[in-house]
Amino acid sequence: MNRNARMFCFLVFTLAVWSGCSSKPSADEAKKAAVALDRIQGKAQVLIEGGGAMDSALNAGSTSSVYIWEGARRYRLFFKTPYEATHGDEYIVEGIYAQRVIDDIGDPEQGKNGYPLLSSCDRVVRMVWSGLAFDAIDLNAQVLRTRVNRYPARPVFLVTRIQRAKSTESGTVSGIEKKDDTAKGKNVPEVSVAADRQRALLIEGPPVQTAPLWDPKGGTVNCRVTIGPDGKIAQLDTGKQLCEIVPWSQYRYHPPVQGGHPVKVSTEVEVRFEPRK
Repeated sequence: MNRNARMFCFLVFTLAVWSGCSSKPSADEAKKAAVALDRIQGKAQVLIEGGGAMDSALNAGSTSSVYIWEGARRYRLFFKTPYEATHGDEYIVEGIYAQRVIDDIGDPEQGKNGYPLLSSCDRVVRMVWSGLAFDAIDLNAQVLRTRVNRYPARPVFLVTRIQRAKSTESGTVSGIEKKDDTAKGKNVPEVSVAADRQRALLIEGPPVQTAPLWDPKGGTVNCRVTIGPDGKIAQLDTGKQLCEIVPWSQYRYHPPVQGGHPVKVSTEVEVRFEPRK
């Protein structure tokens, strides 16, 4: 083989190696690396709270707390860049529900070294907010860990995109029908019913929950709720953390009536959490 032929073979081999070691991920790898964003929609609640410097650091320096109510669940929003939400307006929000992703990442020690792990919080921040400086990532991860550790069941939502829901002439907001005051439970009388009596009216509901990472031993908790005239849980009336992670949308009761008229019911629901294995 002459010198030119050897040089040609060397160049072909070199190009093949470079192609195999390219830093550009394959389509499958890129798909796996993509962030699975969550999406919520509901009315905004804007409050001025004393969250202090920590909350402000995770909220683009803002002193206002922005929440989105989606059914009976309230999400606290945090922003990479400042955003002024209007109290009472309806929004569509995309981003990451932090606790969901933290739990998806998992913890081999099952919460024994504290919940959540700082490494999980760091990963969540990097996933949702690219382009942050290293010190900003570290600060946001620390703040996220502190907040989730203090209130593990209260959803923290890191926002990537937010927009007002558009109203339509048909009386809907982004395809969600606006219900009248009666359907929402306004101007409907409320009565109290003992837990054992109300339990007999349950149509469907999960019999047992899996204990969360932050309370792996499980147990039983009594949750104070309000049942709407449609038989669904309309409101959670307790600050117990275990109660706040119950999937209340899965509960359904016979629509409550009194004297032939719809009513709301204030009662307690017993929920059992089985220990994590």
